[in-house]
Amino acid sequence: MVKVVLIGSGNLAQHLIVAFQKAEKSGNAIQLLQVYARSADTLSHLLPAEKITSSFDTLQNADVYIIAVSDNAIATVASQLPFENKLVVHTSGAMPMDALDVKNRRGVFYPLQTFTKNKKVAFDGIPICLETEQMEDLNILEALAKTISKKGITIHPEQRKALHVAAVFVNNFTNHLYQIGETICKEHQVPFDILHPLIEETAAKIKNISPSEAQTGPAIRKDSKTIAAHQALLNDPTQKQLYTILTQSIQDNVKKL
Repeated sequence: MVKVVLIGSGNLAQHLIVAFQKAEKSGNAIQLLQVYARSADTLSHLLPAEKITSSFDTLQNADVYIIAVSDNAIATVASQLPFENKLVVHTSGAMPMDALDVKNRRGVFYPLQTFTKNKKVAFDGIPICLETEQMEDLNILEALAKTISKKGITIHPEQRKALHVAAVFVNNFTNHLYQIGETICKEHQVPFDILHPLIEETAAKIKNISPSEAQTGPAIRKDSKTIAAHQALLNDPTQKQLYTILTQSIQDNVKKL
């Protein structure tokens, strides 16, 4: 049985609360003892009052303390914990393990997924990237990861950094491009949902073939007339610049293959 105290009340923390409680109710070897929140009201819809604390001094004894706060707050929170030689982990993809105070045993418990408020996710398919300083602590995190996911993965710090950058490209930047596509559709009175099947097919293809093999469109075909027509249609300078940069990047990539 892995006993957990979760520190944080934001987006990721709330998703973890739901996942841990579901695992606990299903009979998995986990117990969510307590959650720290600066304001207990933020978690009252998820937890009974006795499981929420707003004081570090009342944190219960646990096998692992998970800090699920913003990257900028990790070091401050870790330094305020009133104990030593406990396993304390953060959930960031970008921050080093060194952001955690050296007075405790340190680790990383990084769920590699996008989390949106009030949007449910299935944790069993989410890769959870694990790092620790000591092997016995890795065993604890592996046991914890198994209670909510089928994909606990031990990685090195540089691999986690690279994964986080790659995730920004395939998730955050891609979603921004969806936003631009939606804007263009609205400007020309076209429903954005017409593009949903195309988006879904593109995402589905790369499960079976590489993104390089899946690439289509005027850039890879070097269809200069279509490219010029697209650029002429775009009135927003940023959109036009992005179109030009991405077109060039696709064509440069083809030369490298």
